[in-house]
Amino acid sequence: MISRDYLNGLFNLADKRALVTGASRGLGLAFSKALASAGAHVVLAGRSEVPLLEAAEALRADGADVSHVVLDVTDTASVDSAVREAGAIDILVNNAGIQHRGPLEQFTDDDWRRVMSTNLDGVFRTSRAVVKGMIARGKGTIINVSSVQSLLARPSIGPYAASKGAIGMLTKSMAGEWGPYDIRVNAIAPGYFNTDLNAALVADADFSKWLSGRTPMRRWGEVKELAGALVFLASDAASFVTGQTLFVDGGITSVL
Repeated sequence: MISRDYLNGLFNLADKRALVTGASRGLGLAFSKALASAGAHVVLAGRSEVPLLEAAEALRADGADVSHVVLDVTDTASVDSAVREAGAIDILVNNAGIQHRGPLEQFTDDDWRRVMSTNLDGVFRTSRAVVKGMIARGKGTIINVSSVQSLLARPSIGPYAASKGAIGMLTKSMAGEWGPYDIRVNAIAPGYFNTDLNAALVADADFSKWLSGRTPMRRWGEVKELAGALVFLASDAASFVTGQTLFVDGGITSVL
């Protein structure tokens, strides 16, 4: 018989230090709240200090234990410096990402590189910087943020979909490389969530009708519904789970 105390302890992130990129708003802020609620000290990371300070202040008002570092995932020097400042990281959440919409044939080389440098290269840069300490300590957890667009393409978001598709294989490669050091690497793939960044789509009656019809659960996701999946992957509850992508999408990737 497994005790209740044992089960509760599996999800306890007390004494863990987490670094979340793109943490000042949207899903990154939601991920930071979830990790802090589970007991972790969370280092909020992002390109601009003022939004980070505002996010940190709001989280502290709710009782969270947080700090922040300025980190640009497109710049190796910035990443390396911020990771040194952040201290020994037990949990890394690679959340920073951008979107650029347009007809694929009209994307310039710079447009393509801008998306890839943030969404894919940024995951590599940040993981490379953080994992060295994890390897030295023989323990760590990395969670890469993918998307349903890693499996499902839509017009106008070709580079974004390509970058998120690549995250799946990078996650598997990292898991294979770093598993011998007791470092787990997984991805979480959100579907369509009701966030500030999606406010225009949520307000678009035609799009919301299409999405509800396309999603088996017939609605947008609420950000709080990502908390359990993230904490699971970050915690000892997932101690033998690595190289996986967990889709949290209301079933949209399961049906035609």
